[in-house]
Amino acid sequence: MTEHPRRGGPGTVPLPEVWTGRAHNRIQWLFAVVGVACLALGIELAVQSSWETGIIALAASVVGCVAAGLLILFGTLAFVHVAVKVDHEHLEVRCGHAGLPRRRIPLAHVTGADFEPSVTPRQWGGWGYRWRPEQGTAVVVRRGEGLVLSLGDGRTFTVTVDNAEAAVRVIRDRLRTAATGKVTLGKQHRGTTRQGGTALGGSAES
Repeated sequence: MTEHPRRGGPGTVPLPEVWTGRAHNRIQWLFAVVGVACLALGIELAVQSSWETGIIALAASVVGCVAAGLLILFGTLAFVHVAVKVDHEHLEVRCGHAGLPRRRIPLAHVTGADFEPSVTPRQWGGWGYRWRPEQGTAVVVRRGEGLVLSLGDGRTFTVTVDNAEAAVRVIRDRLRTAATGKVTLGKQHRGTTRQGGTALGGSAES
């Protein structure tokens, strides 16, 4: 995890300008080995078979092994680890070495952030990028702590990441800053409107 410190007031914990965190699941490499084995079996069948009899059955076996191998490889390597980044405007999640799948959530669409000490695949129906109608979406690469965002549409987005409590503090600080800015702008606008009304009234009397 990399944090770039930002100075706070006296007695406050410095918050990073950009917070980054990661989570790993090395067990996924074991499933990747299974995918390689399926892929190798399909290639071996294609190369060493005579292709003189039972062509349809043989072709189905080759295609099945290769497809299963590629599917397992992508499904495991894509979720060996996850990288999370929080800046002043977005939360971004990238999965695997290729950074795919990827999700970028504007903080303007976030209404709250919470720390979840125990996120499990069972809660979401498995590993990887998950979706449940009654909950929302999640990226689950391992058991353990995670970050839960409450979104403006009433759903949630959950991601397993190390030091999730730090991410929650940063996001809450961003949300408070944005809310304070909106209140300040609203007061300035109302003050400007009142001043403009007074000026117009003076002109009418003259």
